[in-house]
Amino acid sequence: MKKKLEMLEELQEVDQLIDSLKLSQDALKNELNDIARSVNDAGEELSLVKARLVQLEQEKTELEALHSAELENIQRSEANMKEIKTNKEFQAVGREITAARKQVADIEEQVLQKITQIEEVSAEVAAKSALFDELSGNSAGRSEEKQAEINKIQQDLDADVARREALAKGMPANLVKRFSALRDQRRGQALAIARDGYCMGCNMQLPPQLYNNLFKFEELLTCPHCQRILILKQQSL
Repeated sequence: MKKKLEMLEELQEVDQLIDSLKLSQDALKNELNDIARSVNDAGEELSLVKARLVQLEQEKTELEALHSAELENIQRSEANMKEIKTNKEFQAVGREITAARKQVADIEEQVLQKITQIEEVSAEVAAKSALFDELSGNSAGRSEEKQAEINKIQQDLDADVARREALAKGMPANLVKRFSALRDQRRGQALAIARDGYCMGCNMQLPPQLYNNLFKFEELLTCPHCQRILILKQQSL
């Protein structure tokens, strides 16, 4: 029985090592995903700003075309005024020209606003392009480093999993099944140290007779409070 307890203890140590390695590997994978996400986010932001710049330039082009059309209308109306015979018609065309000139002034103001916006967004495009290039350049090296660490941990994991399988094969199947069930129920710790009459897994006092029976190594004993399998460890002198 003592040998079985020792094997169970070793099995728990291996399982805890595996758990720790998996946590480290998951953390590295999250970091790897964060690196990729930061590059993707920067790329999406850059695309949005570039699209905004294209839109502003298109709006500016449309305004300039409208401006040219209004100027042509004014020139045409001014030319037609020479052929007008009545004062009423002359006044009507004059009002049209005045309105058109106001429209031209408004368009010119809008064009100036677009030019200012284009300059601002162009500067934003340049800044986000620089950030994207920097992130893209750095991400490749950082990703390789993280992947190398992940691969190294995987090698250690594979070795520990093989070690666990070898241990489990040398133990009764029902004992391994019981151990695994307890491990699932007790947050990864199926065994608990018994010392000085107490279970170190739940810090509860053990019944005296049960604690005394641990010294006999005749059977597997469990804590009546947390149900973990007890491993006797006496205090070192």
